[in-house]
Amino acid sequence: MASLTIKLVHSLFTFFNNIPIVKLVIMMQHPQSNSVFLQWKMQLGTSQPRICLRRSQKIRCANSQRHHQSISQFPPMNQSVAAIILGDGSESRLYPLTKRRSEGAIPIAANYRLIDAVVSNCINSGISKIYALTQFNSTSLNSHLLRAYSGAGLGKEGFVEVIAAYQSLEDQGWFQGNADAVRRCLWVLEEYPVTEFLVLPGHHLYQMDYRELVELHWRSEADITVAVLNAIWDQDPGFGSLKITDENRVVELKDKSTGNPKCQNTFDCHWFSSMGIYLINRDVMIKLLKESFPGANDFSSEVIRGAISTGMKVMAYPFDGYWEDMRSIGAFYRANMESTRKCNRGYDFFKRDSLVYTLPRCLPPSVVTDSLVTDSVIGDGCILNRCKITGAVVGMRTRIEDGAIIEDSIIMGSDVYEMEVPQNSVDRKCMSIPIGIGGKTRIRTAIVDKNARIGKNVAIVNSDNVKEGDREDQGYVIRDGIVVVLHSAVIPDGSIL
Repeated sequence: MASLTIKLVHSLFTFFNNIPIVKLVIMMQHPQSNSVFLQWKMQLGTSQPRICLRRSQKIRCANSQRHHQSISQFPPMNQSVAAIILGDGSESRLYPLTKRRSEGAIPIAANYRLIDAVVSNCINSGISKIYALTQFNSTSLNSHLLRAYSGAGLGKEGFVEVIAAYQSLEDQGWFQGNADAVRRCLWVLEEYPVTEFLVLPGHHLYQMDYRELVELHWRSEADITVAVLNAIWDQDPGFGSLKITDENRVVELKDKSTGNPKCQNTFDCHWFSSMGIYLINRDVMIKLLKESFPGANDFSSEVIRGAISTGMKVMAYPFDGYWEDMRSIGAFYRANMESTRKCNRGYDFFKRDSLVYTLPRCLPPSVVTDSLVTDSVIGDGCILNRCKITGAVVGMRTRIEDGAIIEDSIIMGSDVYEMEVPQNSVDRKCMSIPIGIGGKTRIRTAIVDKNARIGKNVAIVNSDNVKEGDREDQGYVIRDGIVVVLHSAVIPDGSIL
């Protein structure tokens, strides 16, 4: 079949070469990949075809004479690649949701946490050796990872190992950045004889088959492969902009300090935004962190830029799918709202061939009594009494009382069931307000964090259309026009926010 195809290609080339045509393009799907296509381009005066990776309408080309080894000859992913998931830093853009937790531990889509998306990508891609490096507000995240992934889809030798920040005789301080964290944990990461490390931010929302990235890395014989957004991005994700040649090789990196280059046309422009995802050869990682740049703290601006400057082969992997780096409260809010829509253009939590794993909880089914629920996601163990819910995400163990109306909002739920307020409560303000949403309360375009106590006849509607506001002493703030009720806040009866 292959020989017939080649003969057909050359026959067509011979025919078209005799008429005024610039180039002939023939599309064929690669038999070993569902998402990578091959293009044979023949231009006048040339006899050597070029093979191009095509994703959407953005095309990056590599010469067909490059060595291509059969993917079946490479070792299995669970033996060759280990994932390193990085915890977020102390400066979070999702405050106050990160007042008591790290970004990766923030609840999303009723039953999940942000880090579940990244861990699930690893499991679904066959990567079963996963390290999570955590530091700031990490108690909740560490607990979730240890309880949720004790063998889930990881096989006999798989694991999710949490490496919390620590001090030693050699290093008296805490992690100074993501590169410093990996450097100081190399003695643990080198325990298994893997050939590549996949470095991943732990709080981004996307679905990616890392096998495609690894395959491109292997076939191009790269030292480092960086995942990039194969489209113009409205805001700089903060991982730098990469200049890429026609052969997908990264030749320059610019970060925010040097200015983010703007492109007028994606076909003429070779600048792409980095996603902060790096596949690095094991020996290259050790050399960069211990020998070449022993004082580097940041992967993007120091390690990757340094690797490019020293002539290492850094390649780019273009990604076309949905990706959200949770750069603001507004972005987090929109990502949740996308999960409630029938025509979901965001992250697909319901994709059967790419499951999202999380902590299994033995909760009863939600009880809905004489309520109207439309276009919403309801978590496990909720109690909904004669209420109206429209376009909302309602988290686990949420209790909503009679006459309450919830519109276009995120209710994160509760860690415990509390049907009655403890009589020995120290805080008199919450003596009569149990965890949950009180009767005849209206909530619109808001985020209610866990264990919040919302009284009766409360209106959380931002009627004055305030864009930014700080009322932490009153239990809430306003970000991007969205009212955010703090974790364990108490909103008295009749309050108007």
